[in-house]
Amino acid sequence: MQDNWIKTTCPYCGVGCGVEANVSSDGQVTVRGDKSHPANLGRLCSKGLALGDTVIPDGRLLHPSINGERVNWQQALNHVSSKFASIVEEHGPDSVALYVSGQLLTEDYYVANKLMKGYIGTSNIDTNSRLCMSSAVAGHKRAFGTDTVPGCYQDFEVADLLVLTGSNLAWCHPVLFQRIKAAKEQRPDMKIVVIDPRRTDTCDIADMHLPVKPGTDVLLFNTLLAYLAKQNLHSPEYLERYTEGAEQALHAAHGDVPELGDLSDVCEILGLDGEILNRFLALFAETENTVTIYSQGVNQSTSGVDKVNAILNCHLLTGRIGKPGMGPFSITGQPNAMGGREVGGLANMLAAHMEFTEQQIAQVQTFWNAPSMAIQPGAKAVDLFDQISEGKIKAVWVMATNPVVSLPDADKVKQALKQCELVVVSDCIADTDTTRLAHVLLPARGWAEKSGTVTNSERRISRQRAIVPPTGEAMPDWWIICEVAKRMGFEQGFNFNSPAEIFEEHAALSGYENEGSRDFDISGMQGLAETEYDQLAPFQWPMATRGEVSLHKRFFAEGNFYTPSKRARLVPVKYRAPASGIDGKYPLVLNSGRIRDQWHTMTRTGLAAKLNAHIPEPFISVHPNTAKKYALEEQGLAHVESAHGSALVRVQVTDRVREDELFMPIHWTGVTSARARVGALVSPDVDALSGQPEFKYTPVSVQPWYRQSEALFITAETDTQISESEYWVNQRVGQGLLYRMASLQSSETIASLLEARLSCISADQKLSFIDSATGSYRLALLKEGKLLACYIVGKRLDRDDFDWVSTLLEKPLGSEAMRSIMSGKAQGSLAAGRIVCACKQVGYKTLCNAVKGGAKDLDSLKSCTSAGTGCGSCVPELKEIIDENLFEAAD
Repeated sequence: MQDNWIKTTCPYCGVGCGVEANVSSDGQVTVRGDKSHPANLGRLCSKGLALGDTVIPDGRLLHPSINGERVNWQQALNHVSSKFASIVEEHGPDSVALYVSGQLLTEDYYVANKLMKGYIGTSNIDTNSRLCMSSAVAGHKRAFGTDTVPGCYQDFEVADLLVLTGSNLAWCHPVLFQRIKAAKEQRPDMKIVVIDPRRTDTCDIADMHLPVKPGTDVLLFNTLLAYLAKQNLHSPEYLERYTEGAEQALHAAHGDVPELGDLSDVCEILGLDGEILNRFLALFAETENTVTIYSQGVNQSTSGVDKVNAILNCHLLTGRIGKPGMGPFSITGQPNAMGGREVGGLANMLAAHMEFTEQQIAQVQTFWNAPSMAIQPGAKAVDLFDQISEGKIKAVWVMATNPVVSLPDADKVKQALKQCELVVVSDCIADTDTTRLAHVLLPARGWAEKSGTVTNSERRISRQRAIVPPTGEAMPDWWIICEVAKRMGFEQGFNFNSPAEIFEEHAALSGYENEGSRDFDISGMQGLAETEYDQLAPFQWPMATRGEVSLHKRFFAEGNFYTPSKRARLVPVKYRAPASGIDGKYPLVLNSGRIRDQWHTMTRTGLAAKLNAHIPEPFISVHPNTAKKYALEEQGLAHVESAHGSALVRVQVTDRVREDELFMPIHWTGVTSARARVGALVSPDVDALSGQPEFKYTPVSVQPWYRQSEALFITAETDTQISESEYWVNQRVGQGLLYRMASLQSSETIASLLEARLSCISADQKLSFIDSATGSYRLALLKEGKLLACYIVGKRLDRDDFDWVSTLLEKPLGSEAMRSIMSGKAQGSLAAGRIVCACKQVGYKTLCNAVKGGAKDLDSLKSCTSAGTGCGSCVPELKEIIDENLFEAAD
């Protein structure tokens, strides 16, 4: 391998980790953490470490097409531009829309926003970032006058108290979790509080866990606000000089918490023990250096904006903002959600953090020389697809996202796209739930092929650089948008030749008639030569003057807010229950979120076999008492239903969730599963201010699904689509696919159907086993010692006994593998069990055996198995395995 490491950024969460990539002569990509990048200092999580495994041609969208017929780029661009132009001419600019993504680079985002709001003349451009952080945006704007994240990551390490609310940092932002964990090891007196209905892996480093009922965050922080005031812990100087509205905010809080001496009613609503609530209140009150980190658990709610402001109120009341180790901190979910906010990617914003005021509309129009400037906000995500359903929006262009999976009431979204006059999709993946509904497909470049910038959660802008040549005819998103714009007659505004030229205009607009009136200002980066842009090092905004030397920039320690009065607003907020309550028909609450090794709808992480091993199937987590009440069994299947849709998933029985509450991951799609899109269940209820949906509280019912058979089917053909069973999930394994199946049909019937499917395969060896008495059927087809396809069918197949099947395509089958297939039990080295450590590929049974063999503490277990020595995300689970096995030994 050549010693030619290219610095770029990770395409996953909002941490914005620096990555170094190297490409070997045969095209294999190797990645490592960039030790010089301030966000991660060389650390990567399991997903980042596996990035090289995802840079493959499999599944890529290679060529433009119209109605399923391959066309060239000129034909595709002409078709899109002429259709958009004719629809606008006939029905007006609001009849078209763009739905974009935090996966776009800032330069892509900028030209998309410019096209819609400045040239077509509509604000109907919204982003999937609406689903993850728009409540934080609205809360910031209400309190600060602008969408500003005041602090930086360094605050996490120097704080004396970290409050993590609605954030499973260990799984969703693992590198920040590892930074905090390391800081706590250095300073054991540092306190960490986790506020979450679930006991997540983030609790592994917590001193206190508050398992609040979903949706009660406003009441919790209003209680805290009232407590701080009663204890006279407000900051009179900060309040008087820099804020307004404290009296009104406290009045509202006291309306929720009328008597602090008796919090029994509050505890009942929160679902908390009084002692732990009082301990939390006292800890926050006595610790000046406090940072509150919040994410989707706060934002994804019909009261999400109020939740954000309830948190901000507590920091403003005490003056704990803008100084090292103190402040509120919103962590974004996507790699460039912040970049999208900077360029006005949301339907209710203009570029450069400008708003739909008469003055700022005129400023943007003048700067862009825009012929048809939008003058009011457009449709937010849920409303946008409602308008498609109603026929008001007749053409939609979806970029780098999968709304048929990720939006709430997803079946309605699917139906809306089916009846839309024109659906254009730009993507790098050929087969998604959304591309299946497109009239026009445009192949976009993937992560390793794109060049531009992204902004992370601490306002740090980093370069993303192309590592490999583009696949097929894929083109950059900014180029595709500009070419369509030119064909619509807008060449003057879109005559860009590189992302560097777009970045130059973006930087210039940020400083245009600014003079300190807006927080976002990177005008110091104007005039970068192409070579300077190529070499651009990470920097944090604001950057009004190039060369400003400050690694950690903060806002608001000494006021200077962006409201008309220049003061921060404490906003009065009141607790209110979620929009849709539980009832007799839907008595349970469904929460949703991410799992450790997957990202969004798995179009990238799903390509890495090692990332599929830890949790290979969609599931619901359910408390043991709830499982007993509804006759659910561990590893059984459950039918989950809401007022909007249904799902069929595995059951995970755990005391990590509250009684009568369920958790389900967001990642599975109609391409990777039969019925596991959580979006199909989720209510379309949204926050009235932010438009962010209520993903954390959906009333549902649940009942067992009594399957008659289960099967594993593995094949070297990666385009195989299974339809033989009612339940199926597929995952990438080695050089093929593994299907996990369950059916209402008998195992004999399923075996017959699968054997018929394999009848066309030319093999030189066949292994077969039939035991009709037990309902067990196994068949393997080989050629030249390598497995072509195999199935294992039975009445029940316990996952921990069959994880070895996923490794069968990786190498020629030896005697151990053949014996395992025929016996249905793992032999020899295949008996490692389900993968726990994705980085080092260490299995559950290997870890259990190591503990039983004497590795009775974490260091010993890591030393003898190497588990936990990669990204460290599996460490909480390693501790559980140690405890479980030591407990069993004690019995």
